[in-house]
Amino acid sequence: MSNQFKNILIVRTDRIGDVILSLPLARIIKEKFPDAKITFLVRNYTKALVVNNPFIDDVITLEEKSSKVLIKRNVTRLRSKNFDTAIIVYPTFKISLIIFLSGIKNRIGSGYRLYSFLFNKKVFEHRKDAVKHELEYNLSLLSAIGIENSGGINNVSFDLEVNQSSLSKVDKVLESIGIKSDEKFIIIHPGSGGSAIDLPIEKFKELIKLLTNKKYKIVLTGSEKEIDLCNQLKLNEFVFNLAGKFNLEELIALVSKSSLLVANSTGPIHIAAALNKFTFGFYPKVKVCSAQRWGPYTNKKFIYEPELDCKDCTIEQCEKLNCMNTINIHRVFNDIDSVMEKLNGDKNEI
Repeated sequence: MSNQFKNILIVRTDRIGDVILSLPLARIIKEKFPDAKITFLVRNYTKALVVNNPFIDDVITLEEKSSKVLIKRNVTRLRSKNFDTAIIVYPTFKISLIIFLSGIKNRIGSGYRLYSFLFNKKVFEHRKDAVKHELEYNLSLLSAIGIENSGGINNVSFDLEVNQSSLSKVDKVLESIGIKSDEKFIIIHPGSGGSAIDLPIEKFKELIKLLTNKKYKIVLTGSEKEIDLCNQLKLNEFVFNLAGKFNLEELIALVSKSSLLVANSTGPIHIAAALNKFTFGFYPKVKVCSAQRWGPYTNKKFIYEPELDCKDCTIEQCEKLNCMNTINIHRVFNDIDSVMEKLNGDKNEI
């Protein structure tokens, strides 16, 4: 079987968290087919997640102009690489068409899309049912090349590398705001870029007041569009707003320096999990964006959901009832405080 899978393309052209949850595929494939060449096709803004991975041989960035995918240019580029296999982890019609037109012999993807006829090796799973984690759905696609791996937190590795020059820049920025190189601090990432239903800003304020009463230093992160959101949380001298200050490589470096990360369901919580940091995540009970499917894939996680007894919740209902506002912030604070106390006692494994 290994003879037909020598030059493999893994396609994940969506967001940060999605790409991170696809990274373990590279090592698992290499363990089965050590001589295979593995290439990731990603968007330019997620490239930093894959460039230094020791199990990924090459990275191709999707050709786009004004956020529009350029079909002909992508097809020409992929054809020149002579891939024998493509695993389309995240299928869209345009991406699937590009893979088909690129003449790749083995095209692996979901059997449940209108355009699934473009794949010749199909895996039949409805991800929206959320019966397992997104990462485990990704692993299921490997069955099409003879690899059976159901995942498990202790059985996967993200191999996310920290860029040393980015680390140096982060150290300088932290020093400039009064956080020493070996000092412990908490990252709070209050936005999600619309990928989830967020914890209300007032709840974040409540949490920050409790944490800074104990003099914990807090670094706020976010995109340039989230600078104003983070400014609302700069409640005192223990809170530092670094939203918009770092590119993705630098954000990875910042997370690697932190003690723990607090966030909604968004890319940085998966960065923290991949770097073996403690993660504190806020998730709705909506099946399609639940913690069961999108939670951080780590043993070092604390998950908080609305304290309402609801079933078959929808995004519209969750927002209308303001379900996320029922999360008990004192419980969140106590959990963070407990972890910080132990970390300050130099007990790195809890």
